[in-house]
Amino acid sequence: MGQFAISEDSFTLEEQIKSLGDDELLDFWEETQHISRIMSADPFIASELPNDEQLHPEYERLILQELQVRSSRGELR
Repeated sequence: MGQFAISEDSFTLEEQIKSLGDDELLDFWEETQHISRIMSADPFIASELPNDEQLHPEYERLILQELQVRSSRGELR
């Protein structure tokens, strides 16, 4: 399971996604899908989050892009 490393360095979502293992990447994708469904069903939840905790609008595109790169390199199990 992935862990959040507390650091003063700021990593982009794309860098974080690239650092995940295959299983972690798929777990992350599943979790973001679940959170999106919950937030879509209850807009009040999304409006209560601070701006820096809003869902990243391109997470799914970045995840799929990383899976395509790994697949083309033959790195996926």
